[in-house]
Amino acid sequence: MPLHFTTEQRLDDGVLERGFSLDGIPGILWTPAPSSAPAPLILLGHPPLGLPAMHPRLAARARLAAADGFASATIELPGSGERPRLDAVDQARSALRRALAAGEPVSDEIIDALVLPLVDKAVPEWRATLDALLTLPEITGPVGYSGGVISIGVRLAAVEPRVVAAVLYAGSYIPRAIVEEARTVGIPLHVLLQWDDEGNDRQAALELFDAFGSREKCLNANMGGHTGVPAHAGEAAGRFLARHMR
Repeated sequence: MPLHFTTEQRLDDGVLERGFSLDGIPGILWTPAPSSAPAPLILLGHPPLGLPAMHPRLAARARLAAADGFASATIELPGSGERPRLDAVDQARSALRRALAAGEPVSDEIIDALVLPLVDKAVPEWRATLDALLTLPEITGPVGYSGGVISIGVRLAAVEPRVVAAVLYAGSYIPRAIVEEARTVGIPLHVLLQWDDEGNDRQAALELFDAFGSREKCLNANMGGHTGVPAHAGEAAGRFLARHMR
């Protein structure tokens, strides 16, 4: 599938930010200031809040990566932004809200319906995006993944051999099937966990970390809520990717 650039701007630190479309999927590519050598690529995962809402945080992460010599890219998730809604996921989200409002436990059925359709659709789109980006002369391997939804990151780490290391953000519901897939993951992992995340099942995140088959895996847990990730935790994640992608 051809990738078409739709927007372009040079940021004040020399980073080139370009919007693109791939088979109707919006995305953004950030590349470091001009260099004679192509840049390794980090795929930036994010929650399903829509690219316009996530852009400031994603751009900040991309600029930090560019300072280390990496290009970064992201795509709009299925059912988010201006993309067509995923009715089954929307229905599961409503069921989740009802369960939480009633003080009831969130069932495995709700979690599966909320997360698995998103993973099943998003991971092939990430892989197609990777196919297209690696044809650009300014982009090269190796490839890393950084962000959430954590189940998408697990699946991508399990099935995509071009991803050599991943930083995974805990903070979303995890289907049992994804925990089983985690046992097949062998690449180096760095998992960020906010200990007091009000929307995260801490025990489920710990069980997922324990399940990973990777010989090198690090859990970076910090006190605080979902949006309170300290700057030093992000810096440590950047050093982890730099170590494994150089």
